Amino acid sequence: MDNTNIGHHISEQFNKELEDIRNHVLTMGGLVEEQIEQAIKAFTTSDVELAEQVIKQDNQIDALEKVLDRECMQIMALRQPTAFDLRLLITVLRIINELERVGDMAEHVAKMAIHLSNIEGNKSESYYEIQHIADLVKAMLHDALDAFARMTVEQVPAITGRDENVDREYASIIRQQITYMMEDPRNITRTINVLWTVRSLERIGDHACNICEHLVYMIKGEDVRHISRAELERKVKGE
Repeated sequence: MDNTNIGHHISEQFNKELEDIRNHVLTMGGLVEEQIEQAIKAFTTSDVELAEQVIKQDNQIDALEKVLDRECMQIMALRQPTAFDLRLLITVLRIINELERVGDMAEHVAKMAIHLSNIEGNKSESYYEIQHIADLVKAMLHDALDAFARMTVEQVPAITGRDENVDREYASIIRQQITYMMEDPRNITRTINVLWTVRSLERIGDHACNICEHLVYMIKGEDVRHISRAELERKVKGE
């Protein structure tokens, strides 16, 4: 943990408020991770009941975002934080927005699972390509949230660098699915659903990268959006 920027305040209540905010973000992150896991399971097993559960539970994530947003605004108004404390609250607001959008992606995957089930009934396929890209983005999101929990940016370049693997996997699946459509027009509807699902998963990887960038801003006070990986590494190292 980078403790250089994290101090104790005169008000122990303020310390508690900030710690509670951080814990609530991680709680929201855990719910989102669970949503992704269940959505992928629903998709790969044609489990309509599970997919419907994922869709319903998205309301919990939306509600958490609103609560955290309100808590951050209240602290800003009452405590008038500066320096690291202000960056922490700004980062929390950004991260919960990223998590809410990841929850939307999980909901979208669940909806595609229902659509595919309507087309194919209870037909079950391995969907190993879907599972692979899902594993990649789930790991990225988990590690990004772990970095936030530890308040460290050391692993940020490695996490964001893995997005290249996700992009390659995404491009490969697109080529494969287009081939299926060309071979048999009857595959078009099914393939479109698969493509929308893969697109949602690829976006989860992007949101994980965004969380990492927000974390660098919080710890280092540096805006690292839209810069090269090499420059990101320099910023993380403080060069």
